Amino acid sequence: MAMVIDQMNNPELLTPSNLGNQLPAGVVQLIEKNVSPDGIGRPAVLNTGTSISAIDLEQDHPYLIVNTYRLNDIRYINKFLESVNQHLPEGGCLVGCVEISAGRKERLLSRFPRPFNTLYYSFDFLITRVWPKLPYLRRSYFALTQGQNRVISEMETYGRLYSCGFRLLDAVEVDGKLYFVAEKTGEPDYNMEATYGPFIVLKRVGKNGKTLKVYKMRTMSPYSEYVQELVYLRNGAGGIAGGSKFHNDPRITTLGRFMRKYWIDELPMLYNLIKGDLKIFGVRPISKHYFSLYPKDFQEYRKNFKPGLVPPVYVEIPSCIEDTINIERRYLEAYERQPLLTDIRYLTKALYNIFIKKVRSC
Repeated sequence: MAMVIDQMNNPELLTPSNLGNQLPAGVVQLIEKNVSPDGIGRPAVLNTGTSISAIDLEQDHPYLIVNTYRLNDIRYINKFLESVNQHLPEGGCLVGCVEISAGRKERLLSRFPRPFNTLYYSFDFLITRVWPKLPYLRRSYFALTQGQNRVISEMETYGRLYSCGFRLLDAVEVDGKLYFVAEKTGEPDYNMEATYGPFIVLKRVGKNGKTLKVYKMRTMSPYSEYVQELVYLRNGAGGIAGGSKFHNDPRITTLGRFMRKYWIDELPMLYNLIKGDLKIFGVRPISKHYFSLYPKDFQEYRKNFKPGLVPPVYVEIPSCIEDTINIERRYLEAYERQPLLTDIRYLTKALYNIFIKKVRSC
């Protein structure tokens, strides 16, 4: 047996035989497809928006925890996910649900005819997506709403899972909600620097392999840095700006695409330039995950150089990660021989491509 906990903490007994009575058929199929029969045999099925403890569970460490309470209505999402992680064994699974932002938009636009639906959605966008991200005002938003009915994108959902020690196994949309199965792979990251605001700090590989904090304007969903590998496996690399960008990256927001097109998002990196973390021209500061895709010998060679604001992949446009490596290698070898002349020559070509040929980041 397992226990159902509702929001008022009123428990009911649940047996594996009536699991299908508690969950939609599509969710049961999702569980059967991704979780071992032993795990399905004794699940803990909850309906709660608060962190769980041992007293909430019939078993100390059930193999499967199912929560039917939407992530959108949980005030402290990461704390909840961290508590689930604590009570799952390695390889155990969490099944949860969320209404993703794309589904919310479709639902709201279907309420009224045009143009009233557009006005309604625009108002909702300002209230639920802009207000929570404004510095000094976000606290008032959460004080009034208690985190209920917040807007969460699909990529933010996955990013939060990965940051809390899970990896995505599968997901399916059922009755307007996205149900996911996530496997525990380790301990939570407990990232205290994660932000929702318009400015972000990204950890990148700098000179001598030191971690470099790069400042940018947000163009992606929150927690996007945690799902780089997931997006890479799904979409592959090879964007215009150097193979370190992904094809049709689902993490980029609509506003983010506009800012990337005109380099607005990279203006805060001028602070890194003033600090001396970056030089004007050089290889792009990249994440540890993308850095790990480089050959070991080139990783060591690349660490000898300071990254730059404008990368050599705007001089020669790559089509894959191998192209990027070869382009960077040619630049760095030339830079070793003639640092100043090489940077002037490469920067001139890069600026020509950017402003005349209209090559843009993607």
